[in-house]
Amino acid sequence: MDLLLDAARHARDNARPDYSGFRVGAAIEDSDGNIYPGCNIESASYGLTICAERAALFAAIAHGAQTFRRIVVVADSKGEPTPPCGACRQVMFDFCGPGLEVILADLKGATKIFRLAQLFPEPFHAGLFRTPR
Repeated sequence: MDLLLDAARHARDNARPDYSGFRVGAAIEDSDGNIYPGCNIESASYGLTICAERAALFAAIAHGAQTFRRIVVVADSKGEPTPPCGACRQVMFDFCGPGLEVILADLKGATKIFRLAQLFPEPFHAGLFRTPR
């Protein structure tokens, strides 16, 4: 998990939170052990902002990854590690499924570990999650 956590922390350093000031980094690991980082990138048109979790997942998919083991999300939270937003939970469900391990971490070393099903118990779906091609 150390490599995954380091990748998420490094990605956080590249975040562009030009409006919120809230830096988030993520790194997702595919079933082959490859790691793909992502960071939040904000737009003046706030709806066009992308979260770190989706940036990491979309980068992994763009590189050909199809199945995923776990994702780490790192933010400088105040008290508790910060969980993914609802949009990220839905996208992770769509492409990773309910068994994805979600590791939340802050800059002080606190971590919490969940399965996506715990964070997103009633997802929208028209079947299960997307199956790899």
